[in-house]
Amino acid sequence: MGARFIGWGTGVPDRIVTNDELSLTLDTNDAWITERTGIKERRIGGTAKSLGVIAGNRALEDAGVEPENIDFLILATTTPDRIAPATAVLIAHEMGLSCPAMDLNAACSGFMYAVRTAYGLLETGNKRVLVIGSENLSRWVDWSDRNMAVLLADGAGATVLEYDPTENDLLSFSLGAEGADADLLTCEHEGFFQMDGAEVFRRAVRVVVDSAEKAMAMAGITSDDLSLVIPHQANIRIIQAACQRLNVEMDRAVVVLDRYGNTSSASIPLAFFDARENDRVHKGDYALLTGFGAGMTWASAVVRWSK
Repeated sequence: MGARFIGWGTGVPDRIVTNDELSLTLDTNDAWITERTGIKERRIGGTAKSLGVIAGNRALEDAGVEPENIDFLILATTTPDRIAPATAVLIAHEMGLSCPAMDLNAACSGFMYAVRTAYGLLETGNKRVLVIGSENLSRWVDWSDRNMAVLLADGAGATVLEYDPTENDLLSFSLGAEGADADLLTCEHEGFFQMDGAEVFRRAVRVVVDSAEKAMAMAGITSDDLSLVIPHQANIRIIQAACQRLNVEMDRAVVVLDRYGNTSSASIPLAFFDARENDRVHKGDYALLTGFGAGMTWASAVVRWSK
């Protein structure tokens, strides 16, 4: 069987918060933030539901399909609007979908976990699955903590995956999780995100490289065959280190965190959409989609675009 990406959409808040604005209330400045993270500005506002609805509707429009054509909705989110019910159900209702809907939490690896899950659903008889990554991270940020406040942001991205008996965009997956590392990046109920930044950096580079190499081996390609690397947008230094170890030049990496910050499960679809808008995605190209997140979780996939 095969699965094709047939539509993409994004949803981001209107409010842009620059590094200079953060420096008014934090002991930091634009140069410090840019050098350490690569982030210049981020979007703040909305909810997982509201941003997810925007991205989902745009993905359906891009795919040219109606709500009744969607067989399943998977929402990847670390920041659901409520503990219950699932935010995916609220999004489905708002979009006019009449299909099963569920939340999936694998932190910043969530979008790729959701794509893998969607692929399995297509293998078992579903025709089209809507995958959304939507985050309202700013709700869980201590805005007096300069280590986290400069990183996290809000946004959503979505894609429609369709069963295809003749073509397949998804050539391989490599996913994993290591619960022993759970305390490196956490957010408790009624609390804020906290992170051991140095240790997350070290382990993130390792798991991204390892899963990427496994995914490429399963797909029968090498890094030389890649036209693009579309990574989770966490930190420019992590992206640079991973690309260096994979022997991929940075001009093949898609980087949007300078404009969006770290949007967790929304970051890979936001990056893909930007690449497509800038004519960097072409039929037949190989791309590596790779992410890591709290858990610690990680996920890589090799894609060959069919359109």
